[in-house]
Amino acid sequence: MARTLIIPGIDGSPAPHWQHWWASTEAEALMVEQDDWANPDPDQWEVEVAGMILQHPGATQVAHSLGCLVVARLLRRWPQVNISGVVIVAPADPAQSPRLSAFSGLPRGTLGVPAVVVASRNDPWMSFTQATALAADWGADLVDLGFSGHINVASGHGPWPEGRLIREELLARQPRHVLFARTRAPVTLPYGVMN
Repeated sequence: MARTLIIPGIDGSPAPHWQHWWASTEAEALMVEQDDWANPDPDQWEVEVAGMILQHPGATQVAHSLGCLVVARLLRRWPQVNISGVVIVAPADPAQSPRLSAFSGLPRGTLGVPAVVVASRNDPWMSFTQATALAADWGADLVDLGFSGHINVASGHGPWPEGRLIREELLARQPRHVLFARTRAPVTLPYGVMN
């Protein structure tokens, strides 16, 4: 199985969140850690994700909630990063909470990699209409999960095996040689990222 980098949202994804479950049960899955889960800083969070991508080129990104915006921002800001694809689960709208205000202004334009947005029709953090529009704007496929809340523990999602199937279907649709097509130039990160 290919490497998977798991990117949680605000407050992280502690057990029994499905992201924690995946990181604990899949040998090839790694959780991207942030220094401060409670007070997210867009630039710092992007740097942490970019640093993990540099250590694991070609990995698939699986993001949840605010983590989705981090990945989208990173792909728009650094289009040369080497990832195989991204599964964007229940993206959060920064307008829903003052804690997310630093992320205001949703990233626009194609992400440039194979992408799937998994959205719920009753997600309190982003309307289904808005998630559908973002998927189209990002050039991503849309998976309608029906009435599934924020696709987290509170909405009854434990290990969430369906999410693994979505990830595997994303990777199966592309020939292996396409996985590294985005690598065109070295990524320049701020000093001290790889300490």
